[in-house]
Amino acid sequence: MSGKYHLPKGTSAEGPYELLVTPESAGWGYSGLGILNLRPGEAHTLSTGESEFLVLPLSGGCTVTVDGRSLELDGRTDVFASVTDFAYLPREAEAVISSATGGRFALPSARTERGGHSARYGRKEDVPVELRGAGALSRQVNNYCLPGTFDAEQLLVCEVLTPGGNWSSYPPHKHDEARPGEESELEEIYYFEVSGGESGFGYLGVPPRERSRAWGRVYGTPERPIDVLAEVRSGDAVLIPHGWHGPSIAAPGYDLYYLNIMAGPGQDRAWLICDDPAHGWVRSTWESQDVDDRLPFGDHR
Repeated sequence: MSGKYHLPKGTSAEGPYELLVTPESAGWGYSGLGILNLRPGEAHTLSTGESEFLVLPLSGGCTVTVDGRSLELDGRTDVFASVTDFAYLPREAEAVISSATGGRFALPSARTERGGHSARYGRKEDVPVELRGAGALSRQVNNYCLPGTFDAEQLLVCEVLTPGGNWSSYPPHKHDEARPGEESELEEIYYFEVSGGESGFGYLGVPPRERSRAWGRVYGTPERPIDVLAEVRSGDAVLIPHGWHGPSIAAPGYDLYYLNIMAGPGQDRAWLICDDPAHGWVRSTWESQDVDDRLPFGDHR
């Protein structure tokens, strides 16, 4: 079953997209993601159709031209260096994304029937950076487009950065039932990048493409079975239609990044999760531990 939900780098490429996940290709209703690669001087026209989008630089900067306006995104050198500014695009819009220097840009999306927001710029300085967990469960969460951080119709977007050797997305949790005040029904995409380097696994004689790696787990219930255990590398994605998911584990010596995209049928745009009862007690241990002193990453130190 892993092959249906684990998309190794290159297996879902299309045109200028290193990765392209649509509701149709995923077999669900709402969440999508494109990873757009632009060479210096290149431009790409994006028609949003029935979905709202973010333009979120992974590396490099760009200009987003939409509705007669130009939104200048400074971007960043890479995902571990800093948070980034970004652009929001509503449904039924046409935008041109151009980059003088070239770069890679994530285009998370959510299908929506509503269109009450206009295209706008998201400042880097306004992105809340949260240090979550403690000890070996310490991680950094960049909350770009969540309730209370940035207005949208259905789209939920954040980044999680996990120092080498640590676990994140733990305790395992799920969000696949609509239970008001307790749990939201949300499809989710994980997009992964892993830091490089010559230490760590290199000394074991592991081939170069095997050096930077991590593990992720998705499991279901007897009524809705799913079982995904994947070794992930930079450029991979994992689709989570339902079920408990976590942990994501960064190999020692290699920091782990993933971009989370969530959307679902609920009209209140809420992110409410339910911990696996077998492991939820782990949260209580954080009070007696310090946050990993390798956090935060990059220019937030």
